[in-house]
Amino acid sequence: MLVNLNDIMKKAIDENRIIPGFNVFGYEDAKMVIEVAESLNAPVILMTNRDAANFMDVKYYGALYGKMAHESSAPICIHLDHGKTKSEIVAAIQANYSSVMYDGSSLPLEDNIKISKEISEFCRACNVSFEVEVGCVAYSNPDIKVDEKLTEPKEVLKMYEEADVDCVAVAVGNVHRMEEKNGIIDFERLSEIKNLNSVPLVIHGSTGISDEQLIKMRYYGIGKMNIGTAVRMAFGNTLRDFLKDNPNTFDRIELVQRPMEEMRKVIEEKYKLLGWG
Repeated sequence: MLVNLNDIMKKAIDENRIIPGFNVFGYEDAKMVIEVAESLNAPVILMTNRDAANFMDVKYYGALYGKMAHESSAPICIHLDHGKTKSEIVAAIQANYSSVMYDGSSLPLEDNIKISKEISEFCRACNVSFEVEVGCVAYSNPDIKVDEKLTEPKEVLKMYEEADVDCVAVAVGNVHRMEEKNGIIDFERLSEIKNLNSVPLVIHGSTGISDEQLIKMRYYGIGKMNIGTAVRMAFGNTLRDFLKDNPNTFDRIELVQRPMEEMRKVIEEKYKLLGWG
């Protein structure tokens, strides 16, 4: 069934669970994510990141994921990640996305709040949940020019009160696109943010966070945990190994079978760490 974040986040937080948001790039990974969610009787968020949105129009993703959601027994939220403009947000809503994120993290806080408030108004009118980012989560890839800015607790409160948002992504030592689990979470800062705010929090860049830290983070008011690189690595690395052993295979359906199963293992592991199953 198709839901938005507000339909599923509060219950998860109350149960000290975090809902995983998986970056998906088409049928193969969306199918694995949904099958695992159904097996655990758990909700899930199918996310379209900027790479995917630049590759194919969101209207096609929306049609595919929307159909899969309506036919599933699991509560499924379809989410646009890191929308940079109002037009991108509107296009996602028109494409049947039930949740969107506006990323104004590179802007001064007042500008971020001003634009977020404008977007929030039409998200409310369309029953679409709305995520923003306060502070700025860094990227491990040096080609992506983003300066890390750790989140200030009072700025989260200001955003929440002035822009009427549903959840806030925070920078507390998490980093996008890390391939190794060597990120160090600032739990003192995270605790200050949680204690000052009632708004659900979002963590981006979870692949670089150790299992022990992920488990601990379930008790800090986090409603959504973004997961991308771990699943992409499972697919890409397995496909590369398969081709080494099967250099003459060219059929797409045959090529993706083993990578899909390896993705499933990663998805199941992340669900368990976040309190499901």
